[in-house]
Amino acid sequence: MYAIVEIAGQQFKVAKDQKVYVHRLQEAEGSKVTFDKVMLVEDKGNVTIGAPAIEGAGVTAKILGHLKGDKVIVFKKKRRKGYKKKNGHRQYLTEIQIEGISASGVKKAAAKKEAPKAEVKEESNDLSSKTVAELKALAKDKGITGYTSLKKAELIEALSK
Repeated sequence: MYAIVEIAGQQFKVAKDQKVYVHRLQEAEGSKVTFDKVMLVEDKGNVTIGAPAIEGAGVTAKILGHLKGDKVIVFKKKRRKGYKKKNGHRQYLTEIQIEGISASGVKKAAAKKEAPKAEVKEESNDLSSKTVAELKALAKDKGITGYTSLKKAELIEALSK
């Protein structure tokens, strides 16, 4: 059984007990993660293809460690111009081990909801963030005369009274 799954923006063909190096994940070492963007699952000759992902399918994995990849040297040169640039790069990676592939029955991970912040509305800050057209519409609603010839600062002053 194998699956093609999207992990950190890249697609990987994975099988059970396989170790894979992926772009750095935020989770801690030793934790388990579930990837629900499964594009294809093959099980004993049965191939299931998603459009774009298979609903309810998932791949569970354990994070083994965080590391850096091999150094890549980038050397640029323009001959006879005295131009040379040498640059290096090491990609941050995470090593994961695939623990299981399930074709159905995996619930989507709920997105973390942020607690609603206490909203403190101040008219001056609220009005200054609006466009001139929005301010003119507010002035028309409040019944202010001569709003068409006013500038933004004058509109804010008239509306804040």
